[in-house]
Amino acid sequence: MNAPTYDLLAIGGGTAGLVTAAGGAGLGARVALIERHRMGGECLWNGCVPSKALIAAARSAQQARGARRFGIETGPITVHLDEALAHVKRVQDRIAPHDSPDRFRGLGVDVFEGSARILEPGLVEVNGRQLRTRNLVIATGTRPAVPPIPGLTDVSFHTNETIFEIATLPSTLLVIGGGPIGTELAQAFARLGSTVHVIEAMPSFFAREDAEVAALLQQQLEAEGLRFHLGAQASRVRTEGQQTIVTLSRADGSTLDLAGDALLIAVGRTPNLKDFGLETIGVKTDRGGVITDGTLRTNVPGVWAVGDIVSGGLKFTHVADHMARGLLRNALFPGSSAIDYSAVPWVTYTDPELAHVGLTEAEARERHGNSIGVWKRDVGAVDRVLTDSAPGGLVKIITDKKGRVIGGHILGPHAGDMIGELTIALKHRMTVGQLGAVIHPYPTTAEAIKQASEMRVKSTFSGWKKSLVRRLVRRG
Repeated sequence: MNAPTYDLLAIGGGTAGLVTAAGGAGLGARVALIERHRMGGECLWNGCVPSKALIAAARSAQQARGARRFGIETGPITVHLDEALAHVKRVQDRIAPHDSPDRFRGLGVDVFEGSARILEPGLVEVNGRQLRTRNLVIATGTRPAVPPIPGLTDVSFHTNETIFEIATLPSTLLVIGGGPIGTELAQAFARLGSTVHVIEAMPSFFAREDAEVAALLQQQLEAEGLRFHLGAQASRVRTEGQQTIVTLSRADGSTLDLAGDALLIAVGRTPNLKDFGLETIGVKTDRGGVITDGTLRTNVPGVWAVGDIVSGGLKFTHVADHMARGLLRNALFPGSSAIDYSAVPWVTYTDPELAHVGLTEAEARERHGNSIGVWKRDVGAVDRVLTDSAPGGLVKIITDKKGRVIGGHILGPHAGDMIGELTIALKHRMTVGQLGAVIHPYPTTAEAIKQASEMRVKSTFSGWKKSLVRRLVRRG
């Protein structure tokens, strides 16, 4: 029997593969999707969804502790970890049908549940059946990276793939890796009742964020009790009784032993490149994943890569979605264009949330010199934040010499929702003057964006301008 021929065949049922498959089928293409485990990928089962559900549970505990400031007495707070994790599971179960094989078959996608094996650039085998395709899409994603720390393989540890199944709340949790994943989970467990130490090799907290905004977040997290060990390498791990001991080598040459009853490894991601025959067709890869050009083509004609598997790409669910939409355009229609990453928002879901788009102040000064503008508003002084007695923060907008937005940073409640406004401004080359002219509802946290934008207008209202306006208003 001849193998069926598809217009698109995606290997991997995470966000990138799902958007590719659903979008292709919606455009009228014949599409196949192969997933060897569970559709929904890292985001649904081990990443975005469970972490945000656990963060919500932890935030509830923290709000209960602080209810007295509103005149509400709650008494001692008791955390039942098994019930918090049951909440996580319920959320996953509610979302899972949206990503299920049945739903995608209903969309017109041929879904194959099994392990793919690439035989040729346009020929794939699954469950003993051969499938042909004009466009083969690699969307196999990543898995947690495990660093080569001496002794680590001899002790029990968690990654984001296992932490949501932890049996008991740790008295002390050690987290190796102080990036977004490690820090989000560190705060969540601290709020649930654990003492948490975060070990980070970089000498500064959140080095890829704007330094001023990151420092404010670090202060707030430390005020909650998180303990950060920056510029410290985990040089050895061992077990003593029921405790896991991590030895830190610090920048000043000293060492420190930290003991905990649970260890979380959160040091980044490793691409899933093996066990499906990718090497047999000569696709170029490196440590970061599959190498593509700007259109997501690999070096092998008819073979594409999309999502977290792409070397050098931003490993976010929303970026995987964006990439998949661009891939559909390039693979199915005449001509092609590079994927536009000029306005990608980032969000870290700590409390307060930290979000940014575009350049940091340091990056802007490096590219544009001292002609940039920096416009700020203390989020803690905004009326809505005051009414809610919410954690403060900062809105910081970076502009070029013409006042156009080239960077935006928000630390505060709902920062992840608010960053969309600055993303639009950057994407469409808007000025802060245009942002400041937008009517925002009162009272909302987003008013901080308007108020920061107005700082530029106020800064120019001096000298001859101020004198002229004074004469005009007093001319009668």
